[in-house]
Amino acid sequence: MVDLERIKAETVAYFRALDEAATQRHHFRHTDEEGGLWYIEAVSDRGELVVIKQAELTSAGYLHRYSWEHLEDEHGGLTDQAIAPEDDPLETIPAEEFLRVWTQ
Repeated sequence: MVDLERIKAETVAYFRALDEAATQRHHFRHTDEEGGLWYIEAVSDRGELVVIKQAELTSAGYLHRYSWEHLEDEHGGLTDQAIAPEDDPLETIPAEEFLRVWTQ
């Protein structure tokens, strides 16, 4: 039997360590098919960009935030997939724009 609490604790510890140790952060925005806006904060880990914070501003105006402090809920969750800005439809944005949405 898989120990889900242990896995969750390890996941939280991983993302928290990345967030707390980050010296360089990258910020992106993405528009989904329904007109929602996704705001992403990512850091480099072992040659990949790992999302440590993401906020979804839905087309209906709802804001959902995910990080090590709140991994998931009934609306979604923090992605566990590395991103590749050169391949993914992401727009680089200033840190201030990300923080404006994140702290709403």
